[in-house]
Amino acid sequence: MSMVTIATLPRLSSNDLSKILLEANTSNLDAQAPPEKLAVIDVRDDGGHIKHSIHVPSQTLDHKIPELVRKLKDKEVVIFHCALSQQRGPSAALRYIRERDRLLGRGPRVGEAMKKNKEEEEMGAENKGDKDWEDVEPESQKVYVLDRGFVGWQERFGEDSRLTEGYRKEIWKDGYWM
Repeated sequence: MSMVTIATLPRLSSNDLSKILLEANTSNLDAQAPPEKLAVIDVRDDGGHIKHSIHVPSQTLDHKIPELVRKLKDKEVVIFHCALSQQRGPSAALRYIRERDRLLGRGPRVGEAMKKNKEEEEMGAENKGDKDWEDVEPESQKVYVLDRGFVGWQERFGEDSRLTEGYRKEIWKDGYWM
């Protein structure tokens, strides 16, 4: 089981993320295509978004996290953020990591049952148990939290249409909006 905590989650700066997003496109004129191996998960409700991010409002996380783990199984990097990346974004990242570990059989007890089911299936036994582990690839995946969240992002890239969509300057003129 992962020993990651909210305090030890790795952070990625807005500047580094912007470079990754722009480098993913050959022309560097516009981040038109989403990066193949990267996903940005925005757990806020509104106020503009990092281009190509996946919007999962925090109140929907309970039922969306298992779906996200399966949907993002081929991504090498997953970045979570909220407004400030102090509470909702890091909590979502941690929940994602724990659910991914559980589905990969790295968690306590549940993982042992999944490993047993997998062994039984490999031996030709009928597997009537949970097959969640089949949907998730065991390859390593890096999970980050966007440092300073969307507040920090919009200060540098809010008006950059190559990187931000739906940005409304009037909402952010005082720096922070939920």
